[in-house]
Amino acid sequence: MNRLIPNVSARLFAVAAAALLCASPVLASAQDIAVPYWASMSKDKANVRVGPGLTYRIAWVYQRKGLPVKVLRTMGGWRLIEDPDGARGWLLSRFLSRTRTAMVKGDQNARMLENPDGTGRVLWRAQPGVVGRLGDCEAGWCKIDVGGRKGWIGQSHVWGVGNP
Repeated sequence: MNRLIPNVSARLFAVAAAALLCASPVLASAQDIAVPYWASMSKDKANVRVGPGLTYRIAWVYQRKGLPVKVLRTMGGWRLIEDPDGARGWLLSRFLSRTRTAMVKGDQNARMLENPDGTGRVLWRAQPGVVGRLGDCEAGWCKIDVGGRKGWIGQSHVWGVGNP
């Protein structure tokens, strides 16, 4: 009978170890962020490909750290992203950051105001295409920091806010 206990224990240990090994990928994928979500470019230069792999051709190259993007799909270490112009392509996840940024959109300068309710003096005017670090948004206004220049900007004037 003593012989059965070590065998049973060894079997139980083997079953438990196998279960943990099988659960690891499940746990890793469960920790992935649900798509879609907002992200930003973490590098100054990143290749965007037509498919999720290094064998796919490069469609274009981003050369703008901080650019906000929408992550639409994940496949392994690859992310299908959409940029402010609506262009889509595949990017390695290591070129993305969860730092929230926003880009001024439209064809006119956007006012950056003193208060989060659209009142107060105009602190800055941001040109279309300007990218800033995004803070909290409330009642249609978002806190934004463009190179140390901070203020509140109308949510309708920036891309990268709201539900992705």
